[in-house]
Order: sequence, then structure tokens, then C-alpha cells
Amino acid sequence: MEAIILAGGFGTRLRPLTYTHAKSLLPILNKPMIIHLIDSLPPEVDKVILAVNYRKDQIEEYFNKHDCGKEIIINDEKTPLGTGGATKFAEKHISGRFLVLNSDIICSLNLSKMINFHKKNNSAITISLWPVKNVSEFGVVDVQKNGKIINFVEKPKLEDAPSNLINAGAYCLEPLVLDYIQKGRLVSMEKEIFPQIINDTDKFYGFEFYGYWMDIGRISSFIEVNKLLLDLKKLDFCKGVNCKVNSILKKSTIGDNVFIGNFSNIKETIVFNNAKIGDNVILSNCIIGENSEINNGCKLKNIVVGDNEKIKEKTILENSIIWTQSKPKEYPDKQIGNAVIN
Repeated sequence: MEAIILAGGFGTRLRPLTYTHAKSLLPILNKPMIIHLIDSLPPEVDKVILAVNYRKDQIEEYFNKHDCGKEIIINDEKTPLGTGGATKFAEKHISGRFLVLNSDIICSLNLSKMINFHKKNNSAITISLWPVKNVSEFGVVDVQKNGKIINFVEKPKLEDAPSNLINAGAYCLEPLVLDYIQKGRLVSMEKEIFPQIINDTDKFYGFEFYGYWMDIGRISSFIEVNKLLLDLKKLDFCKGVNCKVNSILKKSTIGDNVFIGNFSNIKETIVFNNAKIGDNVILSNCIIGENSEINNGCKLKNIVVGDNEKIKEKTILENSIIWTQSKPKEYPDKQIGNAVIN
């Protein structure tokens, strides 16, 4: 069985981290985001097709060096194709029933149970469903008691909402769905293909799950998912190899080859590989990029420091992004698309 993982986005809301890193390779508890997803795949999925575009070479290099126990195919999209277009572009690698997954979602979904639910209902498409409190911010599903979806309603008023369930970004599909997708153009699976499948087949189902679900599309959610997984593992911090830490770490993730000096306090912060943090530094709710230096006596709160940046001694900053270098030429000025929202 194959799984298509959508990993071609720029991750503009995570800049400046995504100026230098593929979004899907950003570390969560010192493991690339996309590996958390691959690790969640059931054994029957033996081939993973990565739909990539931005920083393809970086993703390719990672998988050339690391064996994740499954065949990996890098499917290079020369231009963004959307969820539907990326799925169609991978058609030659599909042998039967398959999954389509978003690389930037970390959740407790049991994919084996979802696939079994799909089989039991003889479904053409089954999508994962997640309950939300504020339905007016999402497209919600009109779903029957047996899980059959009959409609999507975009950002309804609370009193008009048919449910509190949203599309959670994981799909199990039959090959017939590929016939609905036009080749070679940007196609939204959610807006263009889903309504046709509902109308033509009456075999469109939703699989509701509980636990946790996070779309890692913002700096805040990137920090929060690290904290969430630390809590689930009952850890106060996660530390990489070859680190020298002489200070307090609370709900923080520290990469490899990191130095942290004396009497510093690192709270709810992510520190990338090879960073250096001096003495008497206070970091709260921050992200410190690779090879960056935070010198003695700094106090930073809600700060993102890009790779290779230096913060001078006794700097006090709050609610800022630190990036003094050039932006990649191919990087857009604003967000492009959203694979999950209907």
C-alpha cells in the first residue's frame, strides 16, 4: 500500500525557519516533522511518495542518509499542484487503495483503524475528522450517524453548523478517485474532487478520532507541539547528543552540539543544532536557529532567531523575529494555499 505525503509547501508562517529549512524537516523533539508521520504509518504501507517542491534537494539528501524502513520516492513538483494535483502526479506509483497525508499535521490518529473503517464501509474516500469548539473558523462536515458525509459547510454560525467535526487532513482513497483529477494543473482535492465523489458515488465517509491534533503551520503551534509531546512522554526536556548544558531546562527541546552556559533559564524553548547560549540568559517561548549565538545576559521572550544570527550581550527583546540576512529568491512574500481547510 502507498502513502502520498504532501511536503511541498514553503511554510511561510514559520519563517525565518523555513528560509533555511524544508518545513517537513523542522525538528520536533529532535526528529524531523515528517518522520513522526512516517513512523505512524501501519505496516501495510510499504511505499511513501513525497510530493515536494521547495527545498527538494534538502529532503532528498535527508532520505538518502536515513533509512526509515519504507521505500521513499521523491516526487518533484516543478510548480505547486495542490492536494489533488499532487495526488494525480503520483498516479504512476499507485497500485491500489492509498493514503494522502499532510506532512505538517501531528496527531493521535490510528491509521490502521481508519483503513479498516474505510474497508468496512466500502468507501470511495474516507477522511479523518477532528472535533472543534469554534466551528465558525472552519469548514465543517454534515455527517450521518454511520459516518457517511453528505456535505461540507464553510465557516457556519454555531446555530447553523451540522456538526462540530472538521477535515483533519488524512485521506484513504480508492484508485477511482484519480479519474476525477485533471492532470498537470493545480487542483484542490477538498474544493473540486470531494463534492464530485459525494454526488457520484454516495461513498464518502468520515472517521472521527480523539486525543490530539495539531496543524504545525505557525510558530506558536510549532512550540506547542514540542511541549505536548514532552508532556505525553512525561519529560521535562529533550536534549540531543554532544551537548553541554550548565543551566535549567523546562519544557524545552535542545538539539545536537548545543552549548548553554552558567545560570541561564531556558523555558518552553526550542534550540536547534550547534547553537550557543551564554551565561545568565533567560529564554521564554523562543526558537533559536542553527549555529546562532545568544550572548551573556540576554532576556528574550516570544522571539524567533533564524539560523546563523548573533544576539549581542544584555539584549532584551520581546515578540520579535530576528533575521538580518537575505531571503531566498524563490521564497514567496505571502502564504500560498492551505491543504486542509475546505
